[in-house]
Amino acid sequence: MEKDIIIIGGGPAGLTSAIYTSRARHSTLVIEEKAIGGQIIITTEIENYPGFPKGIMGPELAMLMEEQAKKFGTEIIFDSVKLIDLDNKKIITENSEYKCKALIIATGATPSKLNLPKEEELTGRGISYCATCDGAFFRDQVVAVVGGGNTAVEEALFLTNFAQKVYLIHRRDRLRAEKCLQERVFEHKKIEIIWNTIIDSIEGQESLRGVNIKNKITGETTFLPLDGLFIFVGYTPKTEFLKNIVDLDENGYIKVNNKNQTSIPWIFAAGDCVLKPYKQIATAVGDGCTAALSAIAYLEGY
Repeated sequence: MEKDIIIIGGGPAGLTSAIYTSRARHSTLVIEEKAIGGQIIITTEIENYPGFPKGIMGPELAMLMEEQAKKFGTEIIFDSVKLIDLDNKKIITENSEYKCKALIIATGATPSKLNLPKEEELTGRGISYCATCDGAFFRDQVVAVVGGGNTAVEEALFLTNFAQKVYLIHRRDRLRAEKCLQERVFEHKKIEIIWNTIIDSIEGQESLRGVNIKNKITGETTFLPLDGLFIFVGYTPKTEFLKNIVDLDENGYIKVNNKNQTSIPWIFAAGDCVLKPYKQIATAVGDGCTAALSAIAYLEGY
């Protein structure tokens, strides 16, 4: 199969690109590995995306974006990209091969881990990276959220719908989340913030029993009994298959210019996999638009 433009990733950035490229009458294929919508499908209510003053649920927004892309003729398949053949402009997936004239990478990022012993083996047995997915399993139990950004604070607030108690463990003395979210956390009776603290080790055999937490100022270590631990300490870009293909920074983020063009002229990138200061739905959509318009300009020679 050959398309004018192939987009790897079906999150907000990829779907926005698809809307623009398809509407410009360029045959467009979106290759998505798991589920359309990316990170937003595990997000509850989105309040800061323009056009929805009453907020919108993440899965609903993803569905609307997908519907709009398909309206203009975008084709979407589910497959996993393994390799990019630069010489032949070919995308090699687990199940097939596709040729294109321009490529947009919008693979997003996955939640980072603490990289502690027992973290891997207890994932799904008390440790989670998605409160929206797993919060209901911890009804009337004690849980902790690790992190201090928007995602950590939003997930802590969401968990109060189920948990008896929610600890918010943050390594600094103040949160990075938006002020309106901070205000909600400070006012919530179920949430207790543990400042200047890191997870030193994880305890449990068949399931999570708790964590040893260490105060960064005093050096004191204490045991915190927990039924659930939710980790939100940043993201890792899904760009492993791009090593030696396009220029990446030391953390694996794709380097782009102001037209969202990579080091390869016919390859563009957008969204959370790109090296940039802010990762929001709105910025992903903006990236997707820029990458699409740049890809169209590349194809049409202007």
